[in-house]
Amino acid sequence: MIREPAVAGAFYESNVKYLRESIEDCFKHRLGPGEVPKLSRINKEKQVNAIMVPHAGYVYSGPTAAHAYSKLVKDGYPETFVILCPNHTGYGADVSVYNEGSWVVPNGVCDVDNELADEIIKNSNFAKADFNAHLKEHSCEVQLPFLKYFDSNFKIVPVCMMDQSVETSKDLANSIYESSQNIGRKITLIDSTDLSHFKSQEKTIEHDNLVFNEVFNANTEGLYQVVKNEQISICGYGPTMVSMEFSKKLGQKNFELLQHSTSGDITLDYASVVGYGSGVWY
Repeated sequence: MIREPAVAGAFYESNVKYLRESIEDCFKHRLGPGEVPKLSRINKEKQVNAIMVPHAGYVYSGPTAAHAYSKLVKDGYPETFVILCPNHTGYGADVSVYNEGSWVVPNGVCDVDNELADEIIKNSNFAKADFNAHLKEHSCEVQLPFLKYFDSNFKIVPVCMMDQSVETSKDLANSIYESSQNIGRKITLIDSTDLSHFKSQEKTIEHDNLVFNEVFNANTEGLYQVVKNEQISICGYGPTMVSMEFSKKLGQKNFELLQHSTSGDITLDYASVVGYGSGVWY
């Protein structure tokens, strides 16, 4: 099945030339890492096993996302990216795996790693083959132009989480780990999440820091509890917990926060903002 772009021209540029320029602008932006990195093609053991990136429009969160992509690019690409995103549309299964075909974005086509996708479904108690959750979902799609900018030699497994419980997140992390080991696939996880929504700048930073503290401590249950107890409106805490648990299984649970910003840092309206975090697990 071919998945056509759903948010090109809205979240990011639909014109290839303008898209490339906008991605470069994200890296060179005052909130970005400062320069466009070069992809490492050295055949070495990868240090980055998962990244956290936001998924708003590039004008708002692109410079923050560029920090994690800079680290990833300098470390080198794996064979497959498992892209974990929340379900904003309400369509599809509790955990929806896009297990065949390809995704089209303006700057290229991303083929699905159907072998790994099917293995993840087989080894999970919750993951199902499902396309419906992905058809209008933006939070996976917006990552693809960044990835395609640097190389085309990779595959993807998009996973959309409506069920973001601790149990499901641990199950999915275990399935991804076992599946990649079983078939000998080199993978990197992409945790697509925005942070606190529509609070003041001060409250957003306070809530986001509560989230980061649990991620730093690799405390999956703690993250879930603080999100629920403090009513923190982070949309992708499930993908974050999967990345935390996957990193633990690799024995690489360290998390480095590279950039923390808000939409207010772009619009200069600090009354109601969305938080964005960019970081890597290694």
